[in-house]
Amino acid sequence: MRARKNWLSTAVVATVVATGLGLGGGIASAGQDFQRPTAGSDGGGDSYYPQDGNGGYDVADYNLKVGYDPATRQLTGLERITASATQALSSFDLDFRGLTVDSIKVDGRAATFTRTGDHELVITPKLPLWRWQRFSVEIAYHGVPTPIANPLLGDLGWQYTNTGAAFVAGEPQSATTWYPVNDTPRDKATFHLAITVPDEWGVISNGREKGTHKAQNGTTHVWAEETPIVPYMTTVAIDKWTFDRQQRADGTPIVSAFSPGVPDSVKQAEARLPEILDFLESKFGPYPIDAAGGIFLNAPIGFSLETMSRPIYTSLAGSVGVIVHENAHQWYGDSVAVTSWKDVCMNECFASYAQWLWSEAKDNVDLNARYLTAVKNASTNFWNAKLYDMGPGNEFTYVYSKGPVMLHALRNYIGQEAFDRVLRTWPSLHRAGNGTMQGFQRLTETIAHRDLSGFFNAWVYGTGKPADEFLYPGGLKPTA
Repeated sequence: MRARKNWLSTAVVATVVATGLGLGGGIASAGQDFQRPTAGSDGGGDSYYPQDGNGGYDVADYNLKVGYDPATRQLTGLERITASATQALSSFDLDFRGLTVDSIKVDGRAATFTRTGDHELVITPKLPLWRWQRFSVEIAYHGVPTPIANPLLGDLGWQYTNTGAAFVAGEPQSATTWYPVNDTPRDKATFHLAITVPDEWGVISNGREKGTHKAQNGTTHVWAEETPIVPYMTTVAIDKWTFDRQQRADGTPIVSAFSPGVPDSVKQAEARLPEILDFLESKFGPYPIDAAGGIFLNAPIGFSLETMSRPIYTSLAGSVGVIVHENAHQWYGDSVAVTSWKDVCMNECFASYAQWLWSEAKDNVDLNARYLTAVKNASTNFWNAKLYDMGPGNEFTYVYSKGPVMLHALRNYIGQEAFDRVLRTWPSLHRAGNGTMQGFQRLTETIAHRDLSGFFNAWVYGTGKPADEFLYPGGLKPTA
């Protein structure tokens, strides 16, 4: 009791002195609800990746000034993070891999820092941060970025091509390979990038182009993503691009970039992006991002990815179907992100079913027949795959195959009108936020006016082949 009283008195005196010296911006006043400053947690609370992300603060904006030399692969960065403390902080963590930290300031004052584990950057500010205080962090760093090795997906994060180009793509981790970040889907922020590269190289990133200007070491390219974004959805790509610029009917800019050697068939598929976005709007509601486009690599990475406003595609992809999938994520996965990685079906099941909807509308594919064929040919592994809480390392497996089959069964189980309302209401209800499978179930039950626990237990939470009631609902009839 006595130690608490002495600490509180010291805090009040420090506040009065700071205010008298004109240093009180953001400092707690004597009448506020004081908390003893403690270290923010070194994890964001995800059960699969407990050390990813951090606690104690909420980021509003990342502002990066980066220089990159493709010849040496050397990156230099100066980052300004704007955030708010959600508890009184004596120290806090950011996630950052490999690169050397040169200096850190918090609210303009030099801070001390240490590195722990494989990606924890622990920052101790000169003065504690009070609960609800807005603060800024400035970090200078440099080095040669290296990707994260993932046993299923290959390299994640900052990567290189054999032509000297570089790009960023990866899920569930990526951003930590090139800037300090709170690496959790639960902490979205706006993202601003000014990157300087030699004149012969071009740059594309998230959001809207804000121009270029000549710099001492080349050309600076400025991009701004004003829609709050999850860290792994941020990207930058450096290559000798061919750019294609279009515009949606409402004025939304569409900027796509093609690496040298990308085939014309890919460019022709991307030319249909305005049509694709119009179609997806008809299913999911208004486009929730302020820009669009694509990044098309001539590099055989193991996946394409829904990096916000500007998906990134491997040279092995670039078909209309893949473009539909990655842009469906702008609603399901980007604007509405997962709360936890066990909810990943809320991303991938819906983007995969968007491809089914496209084939139904544009190619006259009979989805009931497609469903029945999938059910007939399904393996034991298919039926035993969970679509929720499937375990770390298993997130990106059956969500692409069993996921759309489940959604087609749901469509027939609750009826077309209710299903259409669900698809449009979910992205609107949670725009720029996060969602869970349980939240989606509750919304669907509200719209359908019925208890759907049997359906969700059979298809999503459990394993094994669903009972016929859930396997062949509505107009779906089993085949011999």
